[in-house]
Amino acid sequence: MTGGQAGLDWAGLMRAGLQGLRLHPDQFWALTPAELALMLGIGPASPRMDRDRLADLAARYPDAPAAADASLAEPTGDHRDDDT
Repeated sequence: MTGGQAGLDWAGLMRAGLQGLRLHPDQFWALTPAELALMLGIGPASPRMDRDRLADLAARYPDAPAAADASLAEPTGDHRDDDT
């Protein structure tokens, strides 16, 4: 690249993909940069789970009350078998 900008380390990426991941060249070249980064385990890490993050997730995705789902509700004792 011109202007002193750093380019991609193609040799390193190819070495990681072809040797490290054992990809066939056509598989390597078919990947997007995001897919390659995911396979190599590089990229932004997930934020650490702390109390604030847990509270945020709980507020965004609240648990449904157990009684709201009939398949999860406790038996009422009204059910009788016809075999008796």
